[in-house]
Amino acid sequence: MAPVQLPVPVLDASLCAFVRGGVSIGVATRDASLRPHVVRAVGTRHDGERVVVLLPRGQAGDTLADVAANGQVSVVFSQPSTHRTYQLKGRDARAVAVGPEDRATALAYRDAFVVSLAEVHYPPPYTEALLEGIDDALVGIAFTPEAVFIATPGPQAGDPLGAPTAATGSAPRSTAPAGAPVLQVASTVADSAPRAPSPAASAPLPDDPPSGDLGLDALRECFEGTTPAMMATCAPDGTPNLTYLSQLQYVDPAHVALSFQFFNKTRANVLANPFSQVLVPHPDTAAMVRLDLRYLRTETRGALFEAMKAKLAGIASLTGMADVFALRGADVYRVLAVHAVTRGAPSRTTAPRCGRPLAALRRAAVRVAAATDLNALLDETLAAMHDAFGWEHSMILLLDRRADRLFTVASRGYPSSGAGSEVPMGAGLIGTCARERTAIRINHLSAEYSYLRAVRESVARAGQLDRLETEIALPGLPEAHSQLAVPIVAADSLFGVLFVESPLDRRFGYDDEDALVALAAQLGATMPLLQSQQVRELETAGSVRPRDERAPRASAPSAGDAASGASTGDAASGASAGGAVPERSPGAGPIALRHYPHDDSVFLGDDYLIKGVAGQVLWLMARDHVEHGRTQFTNRELRLDPRLRLPDIGDNLEARLVLLQRRLADRCACLRLEKAGRGRLRLEVSRALRLVEVR
Repeated sequence: MAPVQLPVPVLDASLCAFVRGGVSIGVATRDASLRPHVVRAVGTRHDGERVVVLLPRGQAGDTLADVAANGQVSVVFSQPSTHRTYQLKGRDARAVAVGPEDRATALAYRDAFVVSLAEVHYPPPYTEALLEGIDDALVGIAFTPEAVFIATPGPQAGDPLGAPTAATGSAPRSTAPAGAPVLQVASTVADSAPRAPSPAASAPLPDDPPSGDLGLDALRECFEGTTPAMMATCAPDGTPNLTYLSQLQYVDPAHVALSFQFFNKTRANVLANPFSQVLVPHPDTAAMVRLDLRYLRTETRGALFEAMKAKLAGIASLTGMADVFALRGADVYRVLAVHAVTRGAPSRTTAPRCGRPLAALRRAAVRVAAATDLNALLDETLAAMHDAFGWEHSMILLLDRRADRLFTVASRGYPSSGAGSEVPMGAGLIGTCARERTAIRINHLSAEYSYLRAVRESVARAGQLDRLETEIALPGLPEAHSQLAVPIVAADSLFGVLFVESPLDRRFGYDDEDALVALAAQLGATMPLLQSQQVRELETAGSVRPRDERAPRASAPSAGDAASGASTGDAASGASAGGAVPERSPGAGPIALRHYPHDDSVFLGDDYLIKGVAGQVLWLMARDHVEHGRTQFTNRELRLDPRLRLPDIGDNLEARLVLLQRRLADRCACLRLEKAGRGRLRLEVSRALRLVEVR
């Protein structure tokens, strides 16, 4: 049969330099039964029109047997810092002897790869351990590239190099100076390669542990996405394929799962031929293991799908790609065998973690349970997390149901409290955690972020800019490497999010996630309990006067007053029914307190203070203070005041009062809100106020 004509791929000088540089190199082959195999290469060179990849002989037994039997090979070159990736395929691969120049090539490659991985925060000892075997016997695999494919993550992955893009109508080809030497590769691929039948579908496999040297439970740290894994698959026509995995999800001792976002070559292969092999490095030692996998099914609902969806959506939203990188399914694989490939060596500093998480959780829970009001509950929760687990950077955000946003009400370990800062539902890690009501843990944020940045750039090149959203800045630490967000849920109601982060990689493990989930559940159960208890105590004590016994209210400022910037007046001096008015600051004139009713935002002078329910509360207190000289208020009277239009107890007024207290303490020297007893607040005003309502 006549060969199929493809776009003529060319390895110009730029691309030749790329594949010889400090890139990660993986090699995929397959045996007679279409079982794929993968090995990491330790260098590459050109031999005329042929490419030679160098392999540690001790790790390449299956690879050498495969090329001797059928000659088919796929080699992937990927730049760690940008995820720019190309895949070369050939059908005439054979083993070749190596000489002294190849040894020098391998050592030069190791030096270049050390530099490349240092750019993404991998220390040199880790890179050297990853290339274990480079100092032992080497073997070369030589082949003629018949096709070059783009393998950079995104919608163009799998396109032949030289195919036009939707954005430009031209080929995404590297550019070399005029007259530069090029390595021309064959321009045809025969479609008459020997074909083996796809493996017949078999009965469901038993859930016995996989065979081999290790159990899957011992490898859970390898599935954190810290260091990308390599996955080899094989098409029904016998063509091997290799891809890098950003995420491999542990399911149970016999299964793992992969995220399905794009219908790419890897997925097409496993649907037709369910067998694959994955090479996974340990994040601390760089020890590599091979997993032999068999695709079983794709889940589109349930706990596994929701957990993977939440994690993917959380990081994708940071790069404005929630719609582009949406999870379509969780592909579940049976782990058939696990085999150690290299021993590795301790080469990365492990982030400190709590050695006895259950005991630490007990200590934290006891402290949280002792809190007697919401203010103490919030502070004690973060303090207990710090003291028991050593988590230095944390925050609690509560849900504003009316605005569909989360607002920061307490934090620890930051230069400023951030009280009142907001996160929209579904935005970033925190917003996605709240929307999905699922814990999200990311332990190598810079790697995840750079991977999705590569996808974003690929989407832009493909002419799909309309699918991208505005990027959202990372919350909290400017250089966070690990983040863990857990929803605060009780009685099937979402109250907010408990969040911790760290500048260290892999700071939070599975035990940390379990502990934070337990603390969040305790927090969610305690908050409404404290609120209800406080309301009952105030009702029993009869601490709130009936509405008709209060001082009469003055009318609201007129529209004309608001438009002209006129005030409702300054607070009278002396005692009043609300309590004594604090002494004014000498020489300080009145300061404008502006209220914008459309969102209840309040400004002091030109500085923004607060908005929403907390803004309503502040404006109400300021009005009563200016018009009647009041300084003391109770939680219950505020809840019953019709001017606030609070729906019910579920609105959590107490949380807004805590927020208001903390925001005023952060931003305002002349206004403070202090506790004056259980369920009582005192507004301290040290400068005359001029109230302005801006309509």
